[in-house]
Amino acid sequence: MPGTATAPAPGRTTADGQQAGGRSVTIAVALCIVTILLAVLDSNIVSSATVPIVRDLDPVHGVDRIPWLIAAYQLAATAALPLYGKFCDTLGSKKVFIGALATFLTGSALCGMAQSMGELIAARAFQGIGGGGLMSVTMVVLRQLGTAGPKEGEGAKEGEGSQAKGGDRKGSIGGIIAGAGMALGPWLGGALADHAGWRWIFYVNLPVGIAVLIGAVFVVKLPARTARHRIDFLGAGLAAAFSTALLLVTEWGGEDYAWTSPVIVGLAVASVVALGLFLWRQATAAEPILPLSLFRLRLMRYGFAVQGLVGVAMMGSIVYVMIYLQVVRGVAATSAGLFLVPMAIGMTVVGLVSGRLATAGWSQKTFVVSGTVFASAALALLTTLDTDTGLWTVRGALLLMGIGFGQLIGQLIELVQDTAPPAQLGVATTGVRFFQTLGTALGASLFGAVLTRVYAAKGPGGTTSDIGRLTGAAHDRALDAFVSSTDVVFACATGAMLLALILAIRLPGTRTRA
Repeated sequence: MPGTATAPAPGRTTADGQQAGGRSVTIAVALCIVTILLAVLDSNIVSSATVPIVRDLDPVHGVDRIPWLIAAYQLAATAALPLYGKFCDTLGSKKVFIGALATFLTGSALCGMAQSMGELIAARAFQGIGGGGLMSVTMVVLRQLGTAGPKEGEGAKEGEGSQAKGGDRKGSIGGIIAGAGMALGPWLGGALADHAGWRWIFYVNLPVGIAVLIGAVFVVKLPARTARHRIDFLGAGLAAAFSTALLLVTEWGGEDYAWTSPVIVGLAVASVVALGLFLWRQATAAEPILPLSLFRLRLMRYGFAVQGLVGVAMMGSIVYVMIYLQVVRGVAATSAGLFLVPMAIGMTVVGLVSGRLATAGWSQKTFVVSGTVFASAALALLTTLDTDTGLWTVRGALLLMGIGFGQLIGQLIELVQDTAPPAQLGVATTGVRFFQTLGTALGASLFGAVLTRVYAAKGPGGTTSDIGRLTGAAHDRALDAFVSSTDVVFACATGAMLLALILAIRLPGTRTRA
């Protein structure tokens, strides 16, 4: 009979289809992991290569432009975040993923070919537009790959088995890779700049990124969006204006301009006005770029808040540990970067055991609470630093930090993704990243002001930049004052994490992912 001649054998077709689908999903997940690693590495890889860049492009005035070189990427990436989330929900995450990656690679090539600091800063901003989508859009793709994969058991509802397991595990892996890249980025940037030339910190993205781009076109299989939607470009512009003004306040305040200067005050006022207009637009737009309805969900509100506080605490831990090591202990910049390896190890350990803990009954809430406890303990340990504290104490605190942040980075994204309506998965995911970025910016502003004020009250006079030129008793007093200042910074970061712990405890019960 015709029907029996063309029908595949029962069982065999299902098995072959699941094996083929499983291989495709595995390859797609690997592509996403590489993309996350590229994004995180490139967001901080430049910081350790600024000296050779300035020496090559502009040895006279280049040092004055270093802050713009570092900030250009972050400013562009943050401003683009809300728009990427809406694009994912309206155009489909695969198209947006490919577009963001192509933009990032074009920017990488332009950075490598730059012949002046101005060209490099402009290219770095263009690269940041693509980089802003890589991390958040990739997390959306990872989530959808979990629901698009083969079912994990008979009788499950459509998508239930794969979303409950596959998607969650992929999100956790993404968070762990992000943490490892954050720790290794400065070291890799310094190594490439010393042995291959600074242009290779950008050129190295091209062969890897092109391979991922080709693989994404042919391997990543996700449902296409067919419904037509309007994009709230006005709302996206207001979000970009708010975040850019706020980030400039944190970048310039207390450094390039006094906190009470017209420039900083004007930017602060502009950020507040832009925020007010953005909230008004989101309340009145037909299809807002960040729907305020998301904040009616208790778990979503708390998830965003905890992620923002994590951003604050991460700024207080990583940046000021590096400053303490270099200023107080005389550790070279490259060697100081290696102190982040224990943090990467802690994140890796979490990645290895999280699956078993989930099987044993740990819920997402349990992971978030545990992560905030470990991070709070690590920051509390850092408040005890002195001029002669053993360096293994610093390494131990960063190991605890990795264990804590390793649980928070991936789990918070998954928690928000689980709560978000399916049609708003993109804006919810980018919203998590947006709040973390804003938390980091506010942490930089707060901790910089705290460090400056405490040092001014306890130090021998002058600023922290003068410490290296002091000698004798004045130098010793300056170091004591600087350590006291960093201890206050770590105490503030501890307070932020304890507040995150309180919010984590108040999270509604979340499902066990066994």
